[in-house]
Amino acid sequence: MTDGGKKILIVEDDSAIAEIERDYLEIDGFAVEIAGDGHTGIQRGGSGEFNLILLDVMLPGADGFAVCRKLRESVDVPILMVTARREDIDKIRGLGLGADDYIVKPFSPGELVARVKANLAQYERLRSRGGFEPGGGELSELKAGPISIRPQSRRVYVQGRELTLKNKEYELLLFLVEHLDMVLSKETLYEKIWGYDAVGDSATVAVHINRLRDKIEDNPGDPKYIQTVWGAGYRFKA
Repeated sequence: MTDGGKKILIVEDDSAIAEIERDYLEIDGFAVEIAGDGHTGIQRGGSGEFNLILLDVMLPGADGFAVCRKLRESVDVPILMVTARREDIDKIRGLGLGADDYIVKPFSPGELVARVKANLAQYERLRSRGGFEPGGGELSELKAGPISIRPQSRRVYVQGRELTLKNKEYELLLFLVEHLDMVLSKETLYEKIWGYDAVGDSATVAVHINRLRDKIEDNPGDPKYIQTVWGAGYRFKA
């Protein structure tokens, strides 16, 4: 029996690593398929059959960054980048292309399964947020400054202009707006949005904050709404 019918695609050219990852995920109840190169990863990942994609950075045919970019044109499921290189540029490039999270080799089987479950749970929570008024229709919008958020339809507008946001960008913005004027640490944001131990993952939050600023601020270099509180974190100021 699978974990609620959840199906994982592992895109990894090292068959030994891929099989170990598959074994531990299957033990935990997931259905798993392996793609051994970038082109196959694009083909299978874009099929819409999978609930999460575990995507290695170093792949033959097309590297993980190219695969991620292509998949984000057609699928809206969590993508976890896997890298053996610890340089922040790899993590930042991956996240900038629409990956939801990253995991650095070597990692324990327990960490892999926990990270997969956390991202799936956060994705499901995001998809289920919002609701309808008793009389029908969408719940009231959340408004803060020029931002208007419609939770049921997951639509975001800035001064009437609709934005296109990735999963984590949307949930991060929603969380900031729901906690207007509160200073939120990177660790808190990572725990709440990514649902996993935040230690050492501040780059993930910073990259998503920068991406949001690029989309909602008039001057991302001097943000008016998503403010940095040095040494403490971030806050949304309407």
